[in-house]
Amino acid sequence: MKISLCNEVIREMTFAAQCDFAAALGYDGLEVAPFTLSDTPHVPGAIDAAATRKAARDAGIEITSLHWLLVAPEGLSITDPDNALRARTVDVMRRLIDLCAELGGKALVHGSPVQRGLTPGDEEGAKARALDCFAAVAEDAQAAGVVYCIEPLAPADADFINRVGEAAAMVDAIDNPAMRTMLDCCATHKLAEDGLGGLIDQWLPSGHIAHIQVNDGNGRGPGQGALQLTPLFAALRRHEYTGTIAVEPFDYHPDGAACAARAIGYLRGIEEALIV
Repeated sequence: MKISLCNEVIREMTFAAQCDFAAALGYDGLEVAPFTLSDTPHVPGAIDAAATRKAARDAGIEITSLHWLLVAPEGLSITDPDNALRARTVDVMRRLIDLCAELGGKALVHGSPVQRGLTPGDEEGAKARALDCFAAVAEDAQAAGVVYCIEPLAPADADFINRVGEAAAMVDAIDNPAMRTMLDCCATHKLAEDGLGGLIDQWLPSGHIAHIQVNDGNGRGPGQGALQLTPLFAALRRHEYTGTIAVEPFDYHPDGAACAARAIGYLRGIEEALIV
């Protein structure tokens, strides 16, 4: 398992400094939010992929994945009834798939709740349009050698695709090995699902889960609240998970750098305890 830091936690640093800082703390990589690198991350050449990849390599870490995919440019949607708008959104999704591969990443996490809002009075139509958008990029992800993960989010954050089972059903409907789902600890905690270990036991062996994001149920970093992550790590070890675990707090306490440092210490401590 690789432990990665979501780079927006320390986005006030230059990207090279982010890489150096994460490596010094003991992270294996960075999970990159494209909007932190450019306001137009989908435009060819807006992000110097070679230089970005080199910054990570020089620090001794990887760029493992991308997330927060549709924050920039503004106005995107996978559910809007406007065909042209959805086509533009799919184009951005395809470009970010290419960017992920260019950066050496292996996974993209599609949360972006604002950009998947349901259309009042046409909720089922909006869900069908979202499915079509995801299906439209599945072959692109497969060709690029990356997995595209549909992220379940709590109802307070997203109109639909709230539970892992809902995302898994969408993955099954698309029926492409590059289209998967993932588990976000904070979202799972808010939904009072069956427990982190139980969800891994259910959905990892089936091949649905391809990525993990760790945070506390209170939105802070792992280890900064009541949510116990030992059952999660034990289940991942039990099923020989070899993917990435990304640290994604939303409330940086007391600040991003300190939150990142505390998180990696907590997670490495769990790993060491399980090995013993």
